[in-house]
Amino acid sequence: MEIKRLLTNICAKDLEESKKFYTSLFSFNVDYDSDWFVHLISEGRELELGIILEQHEIVPAEAQGSVSGVYLTFVVEEVDALYQKAKELGCNIQQPPEITFYGQKRMLLVAPEGTVCDVSSPTKA
Repeated sequence: MEIKRLLTNICAKDLEESKKFYTSLFSFNVDYDSDWFVHLISEGRELELGIILEQHEIVPAEAQGSVSGVYLTFVVEEVDALYQKAKELGCNIQQPPEITFYGQKRMLLVAPEGTVCDVSSPTKA
């Protein structure tokens, strides 16, 4: 069966705080905004991210609370510029940009709802 769409939903205790994080840093646009769910889309509408109120009845019980073993990777043009913006916004920076052995420059952030975000850009050859 062909997959038509893949939407990642992040469970959050505070929708506004998480919405502000993803729209401020990654330039997502708000496509839908309610008191229990926020749908974000990228400029070209290729990427989607949902933020859902953690305790909402639609969220499976198994998905409520702390999630482990998952992190989001955002590949950006210039991780250093995003690092500066993250510092200005007071984001929870776990690791400043570092060059990796696999040819990326990467930083790690923790979003307000606790999601680890790997923000990377290719290193110049």
